[in-house]
Amino acid sequence: MDKIFYNQASAAKLGWSPEWFGAYDFDESLLKKIRNFQRMHRLTADGMCGPTTYRRIWTDRASKLEHYEPVERKGGQKTNHIIYNNDYYPIEWDKVVLPFNAGGKKMGSGYKKVTKLRKPKMFVCHWDAALSADSCYRILRKRGLSIHFTIDNDGTIFQYLDMNHIAYHCGKHNSTTVGVEISNAFYPKYQSWYQRHGFGKRPMVEGAHAHGNSMKPFTDFYPAQVGALKALMSAVNKCLNIPLECPLDENGETSYKVDEMAYKNKFRGYISHLNISKNKIDCANLDLKRLLGEIKDETD
Repeated sequence: MDKIFYNQASAAKLGWSPEWFGAYDFDESLLKKIRNFQRMHRLTADGMCGPTTYRRIWTDRASKLEHYEPVERKGGQKTNHIIYNNDYYPIEWDKVVLPFNAGGKKMGSGYKKVTKLRKPKMFVCHWDAALSADSCYRILRKRGLSIHFTIDNDGTIFQYLDMNHIAYHCGKHNSTTVGVEISNAFYPKYQSWYQRHGFGKRPMVEGAHAHGNSMKPFTDFYPAQVGALKALMSAVNKCLNIPLECPLDENGETSYKVDEMAYKNKFRGYISHLNISKNKIDCANLDLKRLLGEIKDETD
């Protein structure tokens, strides 16, 4: 019984589950399967998943993650997933591409690999100032940066990194955040590119402000991108337990300037990049309060 209690405490702290070893519960069967795994990897076969055994199972599972992808069906359609700590969490969106799926990509560098369970506080929204998710991905790689997700012009969500890893996307806040880059070249002069490539004209934003300064008109997100973002924020809420809250201004509306609590890493919720940096203006077009309110209404 002591070993069973040990494994329960270890799983709660490190973020693994009996399924990682092919078991179903914290019982004698799990102890046996852990001992078998330990023997295969020349570890002390005591049946307890301590730090060393955890590192081995974490690495082994990461190398074979695509083989563990669940096949769930909802209303006759396959359920898509996002990845956190080498495990799958459902997302209600029909266009999701994981690193090992056809057309998927992963970050080979520019991030910090983390095997110990990480519990992010904030979800950061960026616009990528690029023409497409693929262009954004290539720019990040060249700059030695990274991101967990992108949302392409057609609303496709790409995941490049397990959310347990630390992406380099927002400076000193990297270790406490998960991030998404939403494709949007920002400048109206690129409208012709979007039209030529079959996406149609982007909506325009007028009268926006960032840090109290008025902004010239710029291109907005496509409706499909906003829908994808809502689905992603909802999935992240259920997966990471990040509250469906955002920084508010003095009138109780979405804030478009630096938020003191977010800047000090004391806020838990969904933010735009401008909420933690005076040098950023993304996403001055994103009414997070409204979007999060809609998610709450849809889940009630």
